[in-house]
Amino acid sequence: MALKMRLNKFLAEAGIASRRQADRFIQEGRILVNDLVVKEMGVQIDPQTDQIMVDGHLVVLPGQWEYLILNKPPGFLTTVHDPFGRPTVMNLLPPANTRLYPVGRLDLDTSGLLFFTNDGEMALALTHPRHLVEKTYRVQVSGMPDEQKLQNLASGILLEDGLTAPAKVALEGAENGNAMIKIIIREGRKRQIKRMMSSIGHPVMSLERMAVGPLKLGTLKLGEYRRPTEAELADLMKLKLQVQENAQKKL
Repeated sequence: MALKMRLNKFLAEAGIASRRQADRFIQEGRILVNDLVVKEMGVQIDPQTDQIMVDGHLVVLPGQWEYLILNKPPGFLTTVHDPFGRPTVMNLLPPANTRLYPVGRLDLDTSGLLFFTNDGEMALALTHPRHLVEKTYRVQVSGMPDEQKLQNLASGILLEDGLTAPAKVALEGAENGNAMIKIIIREGRKRQIKRMMSSIGHPVMSLERMAVGPLKLGTLKLGEYRRPTEAELADLMKLKLQVQENAQKKL
């Protein structure tokens, strides 16, 4: 027999909000149960079988969270499902007891670190712009940008959607006359690195994400995955806790 519980109680036990806050989320239409918006109070759900989403993030009870790091190869879409049947990053993951979601996005031809979880709070902590989580990339560009162009990248580049935030930029060498650059950004605009490099006249030839916050790609080979280390997981939990504390202060 399925064990039912009230939706607001489930959200409270999952650490999303107090019951009173959860009721407000429900009234505001921010909660989906099995892909349907729920606005009625007192709804009963089965935490084992029902899929609960808050603001687009999957919610599970503590103890049911899963975390996975993948070295995404080029040629795979960062999406859960593709209507045209093209290969997605989900094809590279092991069978899981709970459904995992990619956190953030890598372009089709971009490789590197992609994080998966069913922990919506963790996903928000890593991706929301106000949390300023660093993302590290190694990029090979066409030609050799001079020092002034590298400084422009670091100071901020004016793109069609505004000026980019300051970045950390370092020239790491060259291969066949094409520069290898390490760049660390705190934003996550669509195709941001590629647009930044094109704007200084040195289009991207290859792009790899090496790190997201405390998570490092390390020696993980293309197409391989691993669980976060204890140290990485501890840092993730610290970040998540900081976000939760900041959210409580604003209430």
